[in-house]
Amino acid sequence: MFKKFLLLLCLLTLPLTHGLFAQSQYPIIPLPTKLTPKEGQFQFTKNTRLILPLADKGLMPVVDFFAAQLRTASGLPLEYFSANSTAIPKGTHVFFIEAPAGKVGPEGYRLTIEPDRIGIVAATPKGYFYGVQTLLQLLPAEAFSPQLVKKADGAAPRWTAPCVQIEDEPRFGYRGLHLDVGRHFFPVPFIKKYIDLIALHKLNTFHWHLTEDQGWRIEIKKYPKLTEIGSKRKETIIGHASRNNKAYTGKYDGQEYGGFYTQDEIKDVVRYAQSRFVTIIPEIELPGHALGALAAYPELGCNPDKIYQVATTWGVFEDVFCPREVTFNFLEDVLTEVMELFPSEYIHIGGDECPKKQWQESRFCQELMKKQGLKDEHELQSYFIQRIEKFINAKGRKLIGWDEILEGGLSPNATVMSWRGIEGGIAAARQNHDAVMTPGSHVYLDHYQTDPQNEPLAIGGYTPLAKIYGYEPIPASLKPAEAKHILGTQANVWTEYIKSSDHVEYMVFPRACALAEVAWSLKECCTYADFVARLNTHFKRLDYLKVKYAKHTDAPLKL
Repeated sequence: MFKKFLLLLCLLTLPLTHGLFAQSQYPIIPLPTKLTPKEGQFQFTKNTRLILPLADKGLMPVVDFFAAQLRTASGLPLEYFSANSTAIPKGTHVFFIEAPAGKVGPEGYRLTIEPDRIGIVAATPKGYFYGVQTLLQLLPAEAFSPQLVKKADGAAPRWTAPCVQIEDEPRFGYRGLHLDVGRHFFPVPFIKKYIDLIALHKLNTFHWHLTEDQGWRIEIKKYPKLTEIGSKRKETIIGHASRNNKAYTGKYDGQEYGGFYTQDEIKDVVRYAQSRFVTIIPEIELPGHALGALAAYPELGCNPDKIYQVATTWGVFEDVFCPREVTFNFLEDVLTEVMELFPSEYIHIGGDECPKKQWQESRFCQELMKKQGLKDEHELQSYFIQRIEKFINAKGRKLIGWDEILEGGLSPNATVMSWRGIEGGIAAARQNHDAVMTPGSHVYLDHYQTDPQNEPLAIGGYTPLAKIYGYEPIPASLKPAEAKHILGTQANVWTEYIKSSDHVEYMVFPRACALAEVAWSLKECCTYADFVARLNTHFKRLDYLKVKYAKHTDAPLKL
C-alpha cells in the first residue's frame, strides 16, 4: 500500500484546473506548477503523526518548523516517528518521503493529500520546506495564528486540508526581495519577520542594503569609526527632498538619527535566514553612495582635507571613493569581514549613481587614467569595479552590482542587477553574463500603489499591484540561449520616505505576493482576477501574522 502511495506521489500530475473551485479550495500563493483537484479532505487529529524517512539529511528542522507552527495554533501533539517504526499508532498521518534520484529538483516537491494520509516528496530540505509552506496554506488561515485557536463556543476548529495532487518547482532560481536600511534603520526583530515573509512566499533571497550616504549600518571591527561616526546623521529632511515636489519644505527635524547591526546580530540574522532557506546578499556601496564611510575616514575621498558629513537629505552626492591604494586596502578589509559574516555566493557592491566630477577634477585620478590607459571616467569606474571583483573572486565569491557596472566595460565574471529598465539585463545576457531583472518601472515598491492623494508620502512613481503581477522578467528580444542568463527577478524597497516597519509592510505587501508569483509560477499561469481571489484568503493569513498590508487590489488608476 505504501509503495502504491509513493508511486502516486511521484507520477500522477495533471494541469491545474482554474476557476472558482480552484480559487476557493486551493488559495495558494505563489500558484503551484501543476495542481490536480481531488475529492475529500484530510483532517489532522490528536492521533496524526509525522512520519520521517530513515535518512534524515537535514529534514528535521523543516519538520520542527511545520510542527511548531501547527502545534501553536491547534494544540495537536504531532509526534514524530520513523518510517520503519512498528509503533506508529492507527490514524491519519503525514509522510515525508525521499524523492527517487533525479525525479525532483532541488527546490521542488510533490504533495499528495488523500483522506487518510498526506505525502510530501522532496530531494532536499529546501524542497520539503516549500512543500510544508504549501501545506500550511491549504489549512485554514488560523494555522498561522501565534496562539491557540478556539471557536467562539470554546470548541477547537477542524484542521482540514482539501485533497489534491501537486507537482511544484520554481520557474526562476533567483527570487529576491530587497530592503534599504541605510536611509532608515530597522531592528533585528523586524528583519527576522521580513525573512519569515520572504520564506512564506517561496522567495529565496534577501538583498540587504547596508551602507549609504545617510548611514553605515554594519559593524566592521577594523574600522570602528564606520559605526561611531558613519552610522549617525545629525538630522533628517522633513517632507520631500525634491524642490519640485509639493511636499518639499526645505526644513530639517533637528534630531540625530542612527543605528547599526553588530556582528553578533548579523550572525544571528544569517543563521535565522538559513533556517528559512533564505540567502542574504549583503550590499556594500562603492564607488558612490559613500558619505557614510567618508565621514568616518575622509582620507578615502578625493579631497582628503574636506570635512565630510553623513547626508541629511536624499539624492545623489558628488562625494565618492577615490581609487587610491588606501581606498582599495580599506574596501578589501571591509569586504573580508563582510564575507566572514555572510556565506552567500554573491556579494553586492552597488556600483550605481557614481558621479564623476571629483574624479575629473582630481590630479591623482587623471594621472591614474593615463597610467592605466583609460580613456574616460567610465573606464575608471570599470577599473575600480574590476579591482574589487578580482579580490572577491579570490575569496571564492561572485560580484553582483547595479547595471551601471556595465559602463566602461563589464567585469569578467560579474552579474548585473538591471534597475534602469530592462536594457542592462539585455546587454549583460548578450555578453554571456548573468542578470537579475529588477526594473524600477515594475518592481520598485517605494512607488505609490494607488492615488497619491490618499497615500503616505513616497518618492514618486506609480506601481500598482496589477502592474507587478503582469511583469515578465525575460525580455522578448532575447534569444533562448541569451534568456538562460536571466536568473530571476527581485523587488526593491528604498526607504527615503519609509520610516517605520509598519510602513515597510504597507508598501511591500501585497505587492511582494505578486512578485512571488511572477518569480515562481509558470508564465501566464492564471489571470489577475484569479490571483486576487486567492489573495483575499491570503490576507487572513497576513492578519494572523500581524502584517500591516495595503488593500489596493482594484484595477490600476490612470494617473
